[in-house]
Amino acid sequence: MTHPDTSTAQVQAAVATGAAADPHYARRWWILAVLGLAQLMVVLDATIVNIALPHAQAALGFSNNDRQWIVTGYSLAFGSLLLLGGRIADLFGRKRIFIIGVVGFAAASAFGGAAQNFGMLLTGRVIQGAFGALLAPATLSLLTTTFTHPAERGKATGIYGAIAGAGASVGLLLGGILTEYLDWRWVMYVNVLIAAPALAGGIVLLKNIASPDHPKLDLAGTVLAGFGLFGLVFGFSNASMSPGSTGWTKPATLGTLIGGAVLLAVFVVVERRIAHPLLPLRIVLDRNRAGAYLAMFLAAIGMFGVFLFLTYYLEETLQYSAVKTGLAFLPLTLVLVVVAGLGNGILLSRVSARLLVPAGLVLAGVGMALLTRIGLPGNYAADVLPTLVLVGFGLGLVFAPAFTLGTLGVDSGDAGVASATINVAQQIGGSIGTSLLNTIAATAAAGYVTAHAASITSAASRQLVVANSLIHSYHIVFWVAAAIYAGAAVVTALLLRPGVALPPDGSGARAVHA
Repeated sequence: MTHPDTSTAQVQAAVATGAAADPHYARRWWILAVLGLAQLMVVLDATIVNIALPHAQAALGFSNNDRQWIVTGYSLAFGSLLLLGGRIADLFGRKRIFIIGVVGFAAASAFGGAAQNFGMLLTGRVIQGAFGALLAPATLSLLTTTFTHPAERGKATGIYGAIAGAGASVGLLLGGILTEYLDWRWVMYVNVLIAAPALAGGIVLLKNIASPDHPKLDLAGTVLAGFGLFGLVFGFSNASMSPGSTGWTKPATLGTLIGGAVLLAVFVVVERRIAHPLLPLRIVLDRNRAGAYLAMFLAAIGMFGVFLFLTYYLEETLQYSAVKTGLAFLPLTLVLVVVAGLGNGILLSRVSARLLVPAGLVLAGVGMALLTRIGLPGNYAADVLPTLVLVGFGLGLVFAPAFTLGTLGVDSGDAGVASATINVAQQIGGSIGTSLLNTIAATAAAGYVTAHAASITSAASRQLVVANSLIHSYHIVFWVAAAIYAGAAVVTALLLRPGVALPPDGSGARAVHA
């Protein structure tokens, strides 16, 4: 088996060569810190608002149905504009787009934090999502074009993948702390504090490097991809807002889902025929990159089985506070960060991704299955903590390699759109996971209550049946998430190429086969 030679002399030679070719290379580790801050800001906002929503609802006086749109509005804008944001970064310079993304995201956060009504808060969240769609691909593409030596790229993407994977649970903790000890508005204002050093570092450390050929923007592809992704995210989100499974039969749900799928199919046809496509199909037709996108998509679907329903269990069944709930997820976060940060740099250059990623999915699936041990009453140390550690370990083996493989081997001019594609997979997977698992849980809970209706003879017995119905619904969701991970392990094992992925020269052009 061939491995990259990471001796001191070769690394020093790579640094000298990289510094001459790329002005970012000499300051690459400082740049990584700046990019990590920007990535943290984006991924936090997928969950940090969730815990604060009841407080915002009480302060601004909006309905439960409106409350869902505060989450959905961000997802709609972010998911539907990511591919466009990635291509814009490729065409007009990643530093410029990074700076615009950071400033816009911070300004939208400040606007949302100062909201005086539902409309202002929703507008702030939608604008957040739009600027996040510029920022996320620009950030990852800057990382992939800055770190060219394979060993260093493995370490850098490991750290980046750890932030992406752990950000959701960090958001739960930070959202709980800010809401409980300050005010719900600080879940928005905190982005300004994170953005300030990211902006200063970006201005000082980054150099703007625009595409040399300046191809035309693919307007047809932009419209088709944007509305297609919007249709999918809106359709799944709209379905989850209705009780049980009724939301999936609503005309608005069916129409947007079918319409989104048709538009995306047309998008693929168009991209094959035009000279300067928004998403060159060569990016997704590579087996390793396709496997990485699929692994990220399916991992994001299953991950919500932990973050969403385990949050419900801890807060509603075990009566944890918002802060205590966030702290309960810390073991998963810490394990994921360590495994992703160290494993990507050490393992991916020595072990085939065809073994690494499926193994991580299997471990995460086993953890999901073990979560079905929770019940009334519950024991965090015995029933929850060990499974969080196992899930964190498994996802750490998935997220960091997925970010590495998803951008490995692309031309520098395509780095932004490749970065956007891995973010699209994560974002759309998360949206589908929330909606699908919500529907499954609601249907399972309703079915349990119906099946045990005869045992309801008093208010106390009804309360017990309802409590047990929730536990039953969580068990079903965790089994479904485990099945998704098992299927994902099989599919990615078949799709990913054998052999070590990181090439010895850092170009990313080919895998090194055994």
